[in-house]
Amino acid sequence: MRAVLLLLLGGALSSCTRHHAALPPDLVATPKQLPAIPSVARIRGTVPTTAVQLPSRPVSHATGNNPWKPDAPPREWNYIVLHHTASHTGSVEQIHDQHLDRGWEGIGYHFVIGNGEGMGDGEIEATFRWREQMHGAHAGKADYNQHGIGIVLIGNFEEESPSSAQLESVTRLVATLKREYGISTENVIPHRDVKATACPGKNFPMADVAAVQLETLLSDSTTEETRPTLAVDWRNPTR
Repeated sequence: MRAVLLLLLGGALSSCTRHHAALPPDLVATPKQLPAIPSVARIRGTVPTTAVQLPSRPVSHATGNNPWKPDAPPREWNYIVLHHTASHTGSVEQIHDQHLDRGWEGIGYHFVIGNGEGMGDGEIEATFRWREQMHGAHAGKADYNQHGIGIVLIGNFEEESPSSAQLESVTRLVATLKREYGISTENVIPHRDVKATACPGKNFPMADVAAVQLETLLSDSTTEETRPTLAVDWRNPTR
């Protein structure tokens, strides 16, 4: 009896082995490898690690061209909101660092106009928010951040007036943006109209700046022999 059982068990084991060996190759092959995960660079593109500085571009008063065209498709802009820094010195980089410390994505304004202390007097710098057509972080109310172009002038205009170069630059910039984006004079406003603040200061000629029309500036420029140019700095302050 014992011999018979051993004989039967051996036949069964031999049968299992033969059955396994007879399986199709695709059933006994090693598992297939999963596809490789795409690299971050392929998903997001190359992310620069340093800011890129491009040369300044002179802006002539004798042309109606817009030298501040953004890199991205234009956003819907309904307002221009004017500010002062309430400081005597400043630059895009300084404001950028201050706003980063607040937990923001960087400088909250779209344009900065210098006063000769930290930036050139009357120098206009377009920030990354303008070039990329991003919302602002300057007004304190959502609609004015989402659809308001924030322009800040370096200076404290509660204590002093803007320089003549600053006034020339801001009127030119506002007039160009009004025409380019169909913004009415009524929608060129001081920050104090949006939030409880004195900004841009009692010495800032808000009504004159808001009312300016580009056609008037171009007409006036043809009657003068020379007009100074505005230096537009296209540097990217992000880091």
